[in-house]
Amino acid sequence: MILQTEIPYEITAGARLPGTRPLGDAPWLIADEAFAAQMAERERLLATRRDVVIAEDPAARPAVLEMLDTVLEALPPGFARQGAEVVRPDGVTVGIDRDDPLATLTLLVQEDFVLMEKRGGDEHMLTAATLCFPAQWRLSEKFMRPLTTIHEPVPHYDEGVARRVQRLFDGLQDGRPIWRYNTLRHRDGRLHQPDRPDYPKWTDTEAAFFRTERQVLLRLPVSRAVVFSIHTYVLASEDAPGLGN
Repeated sequence: MILQTEIPYEITAGARLPGTRPLGDAPWLIADEAFAAQMAERERLLATRRDVVIAEDPAARPAVLEMLDTVLEALPPGFARQGAEVVRPDGVTVGIDRDDPLATLTLLVQEDFVLMEKRGGDEHMLTAATLCFPAQWRLSEKFMRPLTTIHEPVPHYDEGVARRVQRLFDGLQDGRPIWRYNTLRHRDGRLHQPDRPDYPKWTDTEAAFFRTERQVLLRLPVSRAVVFSIHTYVLASEDAPGLGN
C-alpha cells in the first residue's frame, strides 16, 4: 500500500462547489514523501494497462505537446533537466519522447493530467489524459465527453454547478491557475481504482482510508486548452482524524 502521512493544505468542511481559489505563488507540481513509490506504480500501470490509463484524440496532439513543455518548465525542486532527459528526485532518468508525450508525462511526475479543449461548442471536452490514479471512475467513460456529462456521479453536481464550472473554464486566464481539492473516504487504499464502489465514498464511516486530490486548472497560452492536474494523497484514517467530515 502506498500511503502519505500528511496533506500540505488545510481541509475545511462545507466548501461550495466548485470551491476553487487562486493558486498564487504555490507550486503547481509537487514531489511528496510518496514520490518514489507512486512513480513505480505509474511505471507499472503504463507497462501493463496503457490502454486504460492513457487516451488521446489525434487532433489534441499539439495541445498535449504544449502541456508537456509546460510541465517540463515547471518541474519542482529535485528534478534535473539534461538535454532530452530528466533525472527525477528518486534518481530515475526519463527520456523526453515527443512522439509519446503522454507516456513521458506519466513517468515524470506524480500528477495525473487531463486535457480539456473547446472545439466550437459551448463546453470543454476531455480530449487527452494520462490517468493512473482514478478515484473510482474510468477514463474510457469520460473520453471525448463534455463537462456536463463527465461529472454525472458526483453528489450536488447539478445543472447550476455545471454552468458555474463551464464559466470558470471559459474565464480561466493564462498565467493565473486556480486549484481546489476534494475529500473521499475509501475502504480500499489502492491508488488505481477505476471501479465504482457499492458504498458512499464521500461519507462512508467504515472506510479505512482518507483520500484527497489537489486539483489545479491551468490555461495553456497557445492552444488555449485547459490542463486539469490531479495530485493524489491517500492516508490511513488514523493519520487523518476529522478530515473530510
